[in-house]
Amino acid sequence: MIEAVKNIFNVPDLRKRILFMLSLLGVYRIGAHIPTPGIDSKALENLFQQNAGTVFGFMDMMSGGNFRKLTIFALGIMPYITASIILQLLTVVWPYLEKLSKEGDLGRRKITTYTRYLTVLLSLVQSAGIAVAIERQGGLVTNPGIGFVLLTMVTLTTGTAFIMWLGEQISERGIGNGMSLIIFAGIVVGLPHAIIEIYDKISSGTWNVLLVIIMLALMVVVVAFIVLVERGQRRISVQYAKRVVGRRVLGGQSTHLPLRVNTSGVIPVIFASSILTFPQTLGIVSKNQYLTAFIDAIKIGEPLYNLLYLAGIIFFCYFYTSIIFNPNEIADNMRKYGGFIPGIRPGKRTAEYVSDILTRITLVGALYLALVAIIPEFMITGFHVQHLPVIGPRLEATLPLWLQQGFNVNFYFGGTSLLIVVGVAMDTVQMVESQLIMRHYDGFLKKGRFRGRRG
Repeated sequence: MIEAVKNIFNVPDLRKRILFMLSLLGVYRIGAHIPTPGIDSKALENLFQQNAGTVFGFMDMMSGGNFRKLTIFALGIMPYITASIILQLLTVVWPYLEKLSKEGDLGRRKITTYTRYLTVLLSLVQSAGIAVAIERQGGLVTNPGIGFVLLTMVTLTTGTAFIMWLGEQISERGIGNGMSLIIFAGIVVGLPHAIIEIYDKISSGTWNVLLVIIMLALMVVVVAFIVLVERGQRRISVQYAKRVVGRRVLGGQSTHLPLRVNTSGVIPVIFASSILTFPQTLGIVSKNQYLTAFIDAIKIGEPLYNLLYLAGIIFFCYFYTSIIFNPNEIADNMRKYGGFIPGIRPGKRTAEYVSDILTRITLVGALYLALVAIIPEFMITGFHVQHLPVIGPRLEATLPLWLQQGFNVNFYFGGTSLLIVVGVAMDTVQMVESQLIMRHYDGFLKKGRFRGRRG
């Protein structure tokens, strides 16, 4: 490991890229301390503590704590991610975008341009909604009115556009995916605060050392499990027939089609979290008794919350995988270039074969995401089995207290953030590894090749 780090700084181009990436991430963190004008920061902090389980808390996590303080980067990169997902979905149903996606680099540039415009539009809408919601709370805005709303819209939209530019610059001139690294930096910046919080709880006697050791061991196991599954692939053998083109003989080689266990990445967890936090956000501005009862039933730790959360993750795993991976297109391209799966007829039968395998491994990936996402929820609040109908009182009397109440771990690493941190770290290390090996230097692993999520 030490030798690999030395090799990084021995390669001038790689050294410049890494230093450039770190400097832009530093600029991003500076913006986290510039507040939006006209906001009472202390009163806003109290509001977030009261509504930690709403979509406000989710956006605060994705923005690296900027939303809690309503800094100029309060919206974070979420509008860009939302715009990218929307255009990905539209590519499947809108022939114009589908045609652009197949036009190579020129088509991708046009789609990127549309993504930027949609990001700005979403930022304007979201910032206007945030400004109005904060005004309605009372006591948070020093000078409420249309001026405050417009100022907030301009400030937050400009901040998101600047973050988008930073991410693109990191992707182009740095190392790794810029957007992912910005989210990564926003999440891990809370690590020192979490360590201090754990130390304070040990000092006050709230936690004992054994509990902390068990928690750290569990975190190591979960991280190792994430790495194992994210690197997991199902490889389908593909044989290419020999073809004569002019005086050259092409093909005849054997390769494979890699199918990732977790094809959809962290998107299903983000979607499921967003949907479940949306009703709780409505409860901030509406005090309808039926809505209040429903919100109480889907709080973290409640049986209905766990059921809907797990079902949402599994559903979006299949939904998003079906959008980004088209077995029919894979089969057509394979037949076009003379490829076939041994024992499977080309064309429709190949598409059905690939689809069947993808369906099975997607179930494994969905269950993996559900497990990783639910473990932090259990550590925080446990499973409130006493609220189950009929069998609830019986389970409450038989199950241990720690299973019902959790460990009250107020740790910022939830299922979504843990998946993002580990996944981005794997991808970045894999890119650095590739750069070192390409220049004949030893990478982080001397035996074998480190394979990130992209294979």
